[in-house]
Amino acid sequence: MDKLPNYRTDFRSIRDEVSADEWRVRVELAACYRLVDAYGMTDLTYNHITARVPGPEHHILINLYGLLYREITASSLAKIDLDGNVIWKPDTDYYVNKAGYVIHGAIHRARPDVRAIIHTHTRAGMAVAAMRCGLLPISQTSIRFEGHIGYHDYEGPAIDLSEQARLVRDLGTHNALILRSHGLLACGPSIPEAFNTMYQLELACRTQVDAMAARTDLVVPSKQTLEKTAHLYQPGTRRPYGILEWPAMLRLLDAEQKASAFPPYWS
Repeated sequence: MDKLPNYRTDFRSIRDEVSADEWRVRVELAACYRLVDAYGMTDLTYNHITARVPGPEHHILINLYGLLYREITASSLAKIDLDGNVIWKPDTDYYVNKAGYVIHGAIHRARPDVRAIIHTHTRAGMAVAAMRCGLLPISQTSIRFEGHIGYHDYEGPAIDLSEQARLVRDLGTHNALILRSHGLLACGPSIPEAFNTMYQLELACRTQVDAMAARTDLVVPSKQTLEKTAHLYQPGTRRPYGILEWPAMLRLLDAEQKASAFPPYWS
């Protein structure tokens, strides 16, 4: 008789088996998965959010392929190296998707300043990724990205290692990337900052789709206003966006957990 696959999700806690720093990142990353779900940015069990594990080993945490974002926990996250080799994962037949480390591993390797990366396939994100014009500076939210976003042409599903160099080139020093005919990517020096960037990028795309659907002339501020506004949202100008907001995001998750049938993200 063939053995049934092990797709149980009652993962044991590994809090006492990892360092305090790694556990903190695991909890933050699991919370980020839950928030991406809460704000409607998931695509069934696809896509990835990764975070760098503190330490010299250059390891990253990533979700198991097959889990919903709303059931990700700190203990369910797999640990891999930048080449996709599994360092540790729970005792399960769920595995790590190759496309996850092709995209994420390349950026983590090339950008030591990046500690978290979020990739999505949302309806609005894919719509803007299909537009020749790209993201238009028609709202304060989208102006944040004016001159601070990259574009990467579609090359098929991200399983070819040769694409990594082009992904890194097209992202450059930015923290946001539109993957043509594919979706969105955001990164940052922390998980809260990466989440904030993705939330704002997604909101900008939704706004653009709505405005263009109205079939009316769109207003674009002057070049001087665009440059001034975009500058004010960059690191070091006012505050690191996402840090102040993060405790409120966690309070939201904590409140919703009380009525959830899924395990808490911090487990």
